[in-house]
Amino acid sequence: MKQTIVVIGATGSQGKGVVNTLVEEGSFNVRATTRNPEKYSGKAHETVFADLDDLQSLKVAFKNAYGVFVVTDYWAGADEITQGKNAVEAAKEAGVQHFVWSTLPDVGVISNGEFEVPHFSNKSKVDDVVKNAGFKYTTFVEAPFYFQNLIGPLAPQKKEDGTTGWMLSLDPTKEVIHWSDINDMGKVVAGAFLQPEKAGNGNYLALATELYSFNNILEAYKRQGKEYTYTVIPGEVFATVSNRTKELKELFGYWEKYTYMGPDSASRIDLAKEIATGEYVRFDEWLNQNK
Repeated sequence: MKQTIVVIGATGSQGKGVVNTLVEEGSFNVRATTRNPEKYSGKAHETVFADLDDLQSLKVAFKNAYGVFVVTDYWAGADEITQGKNAVEAAKEAGVQHFVWSTLPDVGVISNGEFEVPHFSNKSKVDDVVKNAGFKYTTFVEAPFYFQNLIGPLAPQKKEDGTTGWMLSLDPTKEVIHWSDINDMGKVVAGAFLQPEKAGNGNYLALATELYSFNNILEAYKRQGKEYTYTVIPGEVFATVSNRTKELKELFGYWEKYTYMGPDSASRIDLAKEIATGEYVRFDEWLNQNK
């Protein structure tokens, strides 16, 4: 019988790619978890109920599993630290051997408190809990800025001057955006489960296909025949728009000083590419696929 991998957040951006890649690769039985299993229409071999806020449901979902992939969603209002701890506790009780945690750099530590970006740092605060839990294998994967954000929360908008594009507090000339098609996270996670001796010793694998500036993004769209504009807004003004833009202002400030993945990220990026089960999709290719 094939060993079972449980994927938390199987209907989300990261989880869906992990499920699809693991199923296509074929070495594991894939168990998807969702709060609404009756509505699940993905490719997983089996589907069960689980909620990261419900410890008992996680214990049931992780039963007889070899590995688990766990991702939390700050923007959905999650208490990521508590949820991460719940997942670790449930996995330990279930005898899980390989725990893969989707984390991000600790912005507060990297910037010495200059920037506050909870949707990065809250995930990183669970890292030590995972490391100290005593799993046979542990892997930390770091998700980049998604290409998909440009057709989602950061899609180009109509402006007062009649053009369409972006109005952000990020310097468009700085190549600081580590980004990818988020479906490629599945290639990194699958590679980690397949090569635990190489990627399961507390290793960090950072998914990053390219390092772009926003000007690079505009140029890529132009190659596709789409003309977008970009306006820089002062950070203090951008931050007043909403709670989301307040955090994005901090995030962009961090990017400009340290890049998305932070300093000394090259080795984490290189290891992820080495471990991945296939080549990453480049942005121009993704644009062709998503016209």
